[in-house]
Amino acid sequence: MIKSNYMAFLQEAGRFIPQERIYTDELRRLAWGTDAGFYRLIPQIVVRPKDEEEVSLLLKLADRYGLPVTFRAAGTSLSGQAISDSILIVAGKNWEKYSISADHEQITLQPGIIGQRVNELLAPYGRKFAPDPASVKSAMVGGIVMNNASGMNCGTHANSDKVLTSARIILTDGTVLDTGNPVSRASFEVTHRDFIRRICELRDEIRADRELTARIRYKYSIKNVTGLNLLPFVRFDDPFEIIAHLMVGSEGTLAFLSEVTMKTEYDYPHKASAMLYFKSIKDACRAVVAMKELESAPSAQSASEKRVKGAELLDYKSLSSVDDPVYLKYKQEVSDPSGLTAVLTETKARTHEELEQNIAAIKERLQPFSTYVPIHFTDRPEEYSKYWAIRSGIFPSVGGTRQPGTTCLIEDVAFHIEDLPDATADLQQLIASHGYDDACIYGHALEGNYHFILNQSFSTAAEVKRYEALMNDVKTLVVDKYDGSLKAEHGTGRNMAPFVRYEWGDAAFEKMKAVKELFDPKGLLNPGVIFNDDPQCHIKNFKPLPLIPLDAKNPVAKVNKCIECGFCEVNCLSCGFTLSSRQRIVLQREISRLKQSGEDPERLTLLQKQYRYPGNQTCAGDGLCSTSCPMDINTGDLTHIIRQELLPPGSLGYKVGDFAANHFSGIKSALRPVLGLANFGHSILGTKAMSSITKGMHNALGIPLWTPAMPKPLPPYPLPRREGERDTPNDIKKDTCNHKAELTTPPPYGGGGKGGEAVVYFPSCINQTMGLPKKSPVEQPLVNKMISLLQKAGYEVIFPKNMDKLCCGTIWESKGMLDIADRKTAELEAALWEASEQGRYPVLCDQSPCLHRMRQCIKKTKLYEPVEFIYTFLRDKLEFTPTDRPVAVHITCSMREMGLADTLVALARLCSNKVIVPEEVGCCGFAGDRGFTYPELNSYALRKLRPQIEAAGVRIGYSNSRTCEIGLTTNSGIPYVSIAYLVDECTTVICNS
Repeated sequence: MIKSNYMAFLQEAGRFIPQERIYTDELRRLAWGTDAGFYRLIPQIVVRPKDEEEVSLLLKLADRYGLPVTFRAAGTSLSGQAISDSILIVAGKNWEKYSISADHEQITLQPGIIGQRVNELLAPYGRKFAPDPASVKSAMVGGIVMNNASGMNCGTHANSDKVLTSARIILTDGTVLDTGNPVSRASFEVTHRDFIRRICELRDEIRADRELTARIRYKYSIKNVTGLNLLPFVRFDDPFEIIAHLMVGSEGTLAFLSEVTMKTEYDYPHKASAMLYFKSIKDACRAVVAMKELESAPSAQSASEKRVKGAELLDYKSLSSVDDPVYLKYKQEVSDPSGLTAVLTETKARTHEELEQNIAAIKERLQPFSTYVPIHFTDRPEEYSKYWAIRSGIFPSVGGTRQPGTTCLIEDVAFHIEDLPDATADLQQLIASHGYDDACIYGHALEGNYHFILNQSFSTAAEVKRYEALMNDVKTLVVDKYDGSLKAEHGTGRNMAPFVRYEWGDAAFEKMKAVKELFDPKGLLNPGVIFNDDPQCHIKNFKPLPLIPLDAKNPVAKVNKCIECGFCEVNCLSCGFTLSSRQRIVLQREISRLKQSGEDPERLTLLQKQYRYPGNQTCAGDGLCSTSCPMDINTGDLTHIIRQELLPPGSLGYKVGDFAANHFSGIKSALRPVLGLANFGHSILGTKAMSSITKGMHNALGIPLWTPAMPKPLPPYPLPRREGERDTPNDIKKDTCNHKAELTTPPPYGGGGKGGEAVVYFPSCINQTMGLPKKSPVEQPLVNKMISLLQKAGYEVIFPKNMDKLCCGTIWESKGMLDIADRKTAELEAALWEASEQGRYPVLCDQSPCLHRMRQCIKKTKLYEPVEFIYTFLRDKLEFTPTDRPVAVHITCSMREMGLADTLVALARLCSNKVIVPEEVGCCGFAGDRGFTYPELNSYALRKLRPQIEAAGVRIGYSNSRTCEIGLTTNSGIPYVSIAYLVDECTTVICNS
């Protein structure tokens, strides 16, 4: 019966949702069965609706067939609330609309917007998103609100419950209610009269129970997300206000949140931080209590504007995990360093004077306390960022030292501030008593909210029992002794569901159940979360973490440290298109487990087959996922290993790659006629006909897709008279000082200026082969332009020997032929070492992805790509005259990884007064040649580019990767060329006379 219901649901859902947004295959169901928590459930169906109408119809269907439904945004929650063994509805990439009020004090958001993106939207107005969970750079608004997630600064005064003004929700019967819209409210009062009446009854019942009302106020005076949110019944009279605020912390158990309107928060422009060190954890906590009691500044506009905005406690194990220098010094001075505790303290203000007043007040308040080192506040970002780096480094440091196959758990509790000193010491002793020797305590002490990290195995019954015993003792400590919160900000989920009644008591729990029964009478929304009759549900359905067999010495082996938190996904361009970087690791773990165990070979074969396109072929391998991964895991490297396994030595593909490496000059020569033929076809057929024909051939035969941005061939240049020598400089025509230097005959090789400086220039093999497209805004190929620019600045240009045979190896690396890639890199390194006279001269490569690999593999020479070289060496030799023409710049993934994003923007701003850096555009997805073979990946990655280009009136864009520029041109509607062209256009020779 159940199976037939799912089949009927699928059949009807397929009538209004296309198949590409409904997943029932083995691979993707497994991929979506994981969130950041340590549980796993495999959904039967995954659906990705795009709007309210589709969600409404889906919920009606689920209600009709009695099928449970779970909602998911980013999947970064930690307590098992975003997984399902039934129907999973994902509200992510399709749910990113927003609007900001005219006074910027409110923002309306769909659930799929990343929290940090909200901050970026509000920053120009001096405002910010009030909820500030540590996951704000990865978590989405839907999850932040529905979990009431908070962080270091927002406390209880500015969490989602306090800043929410209205919500649009979809109930299980498909009804859409907008609590901020009078028309919607009036309609709901007519269609759901009994619903409104019951809300009012519950409100009145709770208020009539004075003991319960007092308990609710007391429990929510600190962070608390255990169970459903009962505070709205005490705070609000209006039933629609109550309904809206009941959504906060409900974890998808009451309704689908399709839109939320929230008050924004003032973003203080002046900030200062200090790392305070105390010799005991109790002293540290007493100091936090004292700072909490500080009065607001006289200039404060509300009582919530406290002088101390944040106080993060770090116990000695936290400090030890990150090799904190003060801790290491203290450790040498005493026999027992276990008392040392740091409190990272932050204050903020509207003016510098107010900031100084805050610092003085805090120091005065702390005078009775003895600190290990003198108190020092700094308002310099370059200094206090180091303190916060220590704070953010704790989790990856502890998690990175765990034993393979174990998981890293982050539990969170909260105590009332008056209990903080004793409760913190008790918690520290309790964790140690259960043998968690590497566990550490840290967190938001100002709010009495702590996290403790455990490296936990669930592979044996004994380990499960140890965890169960710990949680039972934590329950006793937090609830019985201190009446605190078992969950402060991570959500109840499955993890604390058995303990909700225990923490709250029967009266409060029965009211929570009444709310659940009103909103979800059949119990179909996220069953097992918050409400669970199984007292052991928190120790069931653990997520397996099998090892991917990799040499421990191989850097790729870091993949086994992955805790599947999902922080990487914000920088994974295929997330939302095929698979994300996290999902690739999940799937490879299961494939590896099946290989090693030998069980279910049919399922193994199926997973390997289904993985091929979404997992392998549409992974760009760009590595940006590592930039937001706490463990610095590059899933692109894992993809290269997988491709290597598919192309073992002796295979046809490997032989082709090896032949190409050994005959590289000839291969490039053969490519030029192919480009010439495509250009000839374009000239004869025209753009429209050529595009239509080649698109059909791509779809039918899988040949690379031609676009109008495809370059013409670049004729091979003549070699220098004697290989390795510099050609004699060509004449540079200089009419007068401050006029542009112009090459009378731009030389292909050799040539230089008269400044006595030299650079080894290695044009990438792409730029040696590809010329300009048919309709190009520039006239010279990049190699010519780069030489011209270098000579304008007075540089002599040197080329390596046998340049037409050299390559950095990126081509082979991307295909998984890693040994061939290393061989080509070694050839290049030897040639550059000789050309640079053993490192005497810097080396310039005109393609940033190539330079990125060169920097990873070549350590003897000083290597630069165009932006850094120009900004470092040419700025003082050229006079920049910025244009008023708006220009767009694309920051390649390799530039981001090399830390050169800001340098590119700074260089562009020397050249133009209107520089546009399109938002939410990361890796372009061209990925070497994948933009030709899988253009849909390139198109998806750049889906948000064209509207921004058109809105800004940009007519030309700049970057520093030829292949990226092809994809950018195709998908933006404007040509993209190297940044070298813009620099040359906007500079003249500086007159030294």
